[in-house]
Amino acid sequence: MQTKQNIKNDSFYSHIFKLVVPIVLQNLLSAAVSSADVVMLNYVGQSAISAVSLASQYAGVLFMVFYGLGTGVTILCAQYYGKGDLRAIQVLQGIAMRFSLVFGVMFAGIALAFPREMMRVFTNDAELIDIGASYLRCMSVGYLCWGIAEVYLAALRSIGKVVISTTVNILTFGMNIVLNAVFIFGLFGMPKLGAMGVAIATSLSRLIEFSACLVVSFCSKDIKLDFRYMFLSNKALFSDFVRISLPALGNDIIWSVAFSMYSVIMGHMGTDAVAANSFVVVVRNFGTVLCFGMASAGGILIGNIIGENKLEEARDGAKKLMKLTIITGVIGGVIILAAMPVALRYADLSPQAMNYMKYMLLINIYYVMGTAINTTLIAGIFRAGGDSRFGFVCDGIAMWCYAVPLGFVAAFVFKLPVMWVYFLLCTDEFVKWPSVIKHYRSGKWLNNITRNDLFTENNK
Repeated sequence: MQTKQNIKNDSFYSHIFKLVVPIVLQNLLSAAVSSADVVMLNYVGQSAISAVSLASQYAGVLFMVFYGLGTGVTILCAQYYGKGDLRAIQVLQGIAMRFSLVFGVMFAGIALAFPREMMRVFTNDAELIDIGASYLRCMSVGYLCWGIAEVYLAALRSIGKVVISTTVNILTFGMNIVLNAVFIFGLFGMPKLGAMGVAIATSLSRLIEFSACLVVSFCSKDIKLDFRYMFLSNKALFSDFVRISLPALGNDIIWSVAFSMYSVIMGHMGTDAVAANSFVVVVRNFGTVLCFGMASAGGILIGNIIGENKLEEARDGAKKLMKLTIITGVIGGVIILAAMPVALRYADLSPQAMNYMKYMLLINIYYVMGTAINTTLIAGIFRAGGDSRFGFVCDGIAMWCYAVPLGFVAAFVFKLPVMWVYFLLCTDEFVKWPSVIKHYRSGKWLNNITRNDLFTENNK
């Protein structure tokens, strides 16, 4: 006969895996799209791979903006769902959509007006600038729909509707891969567009994603994509969203921009380094899907538990989540190790780029463990308890006071070889460990941030 504690353990683990499986599938599909881009462009040429890889850094920054907004929605909505307040979730979604539209319009405008200037940040190679500028202009169209869809899907995930959000992503990513093939290789009578084809396919898939969200909203009985909530004022929820979400948003932005700076450093060390890193990022994405899925699922579940005001149960759940994270970090390293022979066999790169790729992959076998633990703690457990400021400060110091300056000094002052520079850049996650683990053990992250009487006259 099971003890009460065993039943609780079974309940937590069963819930976490119900959330993890669709989220991991979603992350795998996202990684598959990146892989498809690189594999297909491999037949176009090394310059196309390098240009798209560098230009995609801007989409990466914008994704982290939308992810940060979605995280803010998830933090608050997960707790309010535990509390049983669906109206608060709708209002929070409307607040997040306001911000997402502002950022989407801003990025789209810059990509349309100054694409060449954006590419010059990453490279001084004229061919890469030309290819990347065309890519950015075309990508700008999809930025406008992307943010709204990300916020709505984040709201669905926060209430446990991860299967629905994953289904939308399957449609989006599947269409992206198909359209990539059509426009890159000129299938079904279409012209061969190379790198431009990737941009067209991605923009069209974002429009499809937005349309799918509208269909899901029409059929939903819980959370709808209702634009009227964008104009609904609630002082308490707006204040909480700004207080909780902006540090999370800032955290994700400084993290993604710092990673873009890594690409700036590599981009000025030659096209071989850029091309090798493009393949490595794809392989690493597959190695981290389970880690990131565990962090997202754990954050949602622990947030729901905190919203029910079961703080000790949430603390116990965090301990179980950390054990699972260590396991997923090891699995991630094994995946990268297993993928090495495949990547080295099929990549059509120069001998120097192939050599870089081999050692970059070896470095990432252990790097994924640092990423797994920090992501679960900072983006999963801490944020579930309403603590988004710690991650903002921690990543700001580790990446902008340590990793980025170290990379620039190593590359451009001491002019170290490419692999030494890459190795130094990949120490950032381990620098964070002491402070991150100390904060976890302190328990200061554990807070119920929901409110009562949200829709009184004083909050309108």
